[in-house]
Amino acid sequence: MPKTKLIIATNNRDKLAEIKDILSDTDIEVLSAADYDDFPDVEETGQTLMENALLKARAVWDKYHLTCVADDTGLEVDCLGGAPGVYSSRYAGENATYDDNCRKLISEVKKTTDARTARFRTVMVFIDKQRNAHTADGVIEGEIIETKRGQNGFGYDPVFLVPSLGKTLAELKPFEKNKISHRHNALINILPVIKKKLIG
Repeated sequence: MPKTKLIIATNNRDKLAEIKDILSDTDIEVLSAADYDDFPDVEETGQTLMENALLKARAVWDKYHLTCVADDTGLEVDCLGGAPGVYSSRYAGENATYDDNCRKLISEVKKTTDARTARFRTVMVFIDKQRNAHTADGVIEGEIIETKRGQNGFGYDPVFLVPSLGKTLAELKPFEKNKISHRHNALINILPVIKKKLIG
């Protein structure tokens, strides 16, 4: 029996790898930008994570009329009033690298003596065959440290400490991170709907 196809609406290879790993034990065939020559490049103009996730998911559905999943993730740091939030991927500028963003974050955090508690929040949107949107979110709590640790992960992972483990997300092996991550939690929350709509 052929697997049911599901497009992951992202051009981020790191994010795609995480989602593929989390879905690896399902009967779902994951497709992505790599499978299409004309994959839409959506400008994230939303003011919230939800708005951006919806923009990406609907753009892909409208182009291919296939079920798809999109997400948007933000790092919320309490001593920075919830920043960088929806602007996490471009915190240090439109073409910022992961290192650029981490350096700016560390610099901003050093300016305050408030608690460095933080969380990663992922909002995930699944568009079904009828173009109905289903949403879920996932969170992981932690704190920001001043020195990068670990070689795994991506984005802010090297400066995001998970206190219960005493490790940053970048110090965890991929399979360890993918069991506890914000993206994992969002995907697990929406997976029952995906399975019901796609597999029955």
